[in-house]
Amino acid sequence: MSVDATEARKRSERHGHRAERLAAWFLRLKGYRVIARRWRTGAGEIDLVVKRGQVLAFVEVKARADLVAGLEAVTPAARTRIARAGAAWVSRYPAAALLTLRYDIVVIRRRKWPVHVPNAFDAMGRL
Repeated sequence: MSVDATEARKRSERHGHRAERLAAWFLRLKGYRVIARRWRTGAGEIDLVVKRGQVLAFVEVKARADLVAGLEAVTPAARTRIARAGAAWVSRYPAAALLTLRYDIVVIRRRKWPVHVPNAFDAMGRL
């Protein structure tokens, strides 16, 4: 990998981490408690796991120029990966099965409020 490609990858990763931090703060302001950040499993990674009341949400965070681009960035393959990772979370923490499980998206846009899309897709990765 070239030096430019390595630097671009690092810059992109920093940008993604920043977006996840902003999304976490935004969701806290909405009353959610962050349970986990960047939770990894063999099935994939969940950017944020948050809880509010009896709702446990697995959140995918996208930093894009506009809302449509952010939502489109969560491809069918990504939704399936996130849903599998959510199932892995429930198998690891069985008490989560007693909660209402949800798959959300937060889009972070430059100089605008984040957009939270609750229940953006289901446990099968379908819209």
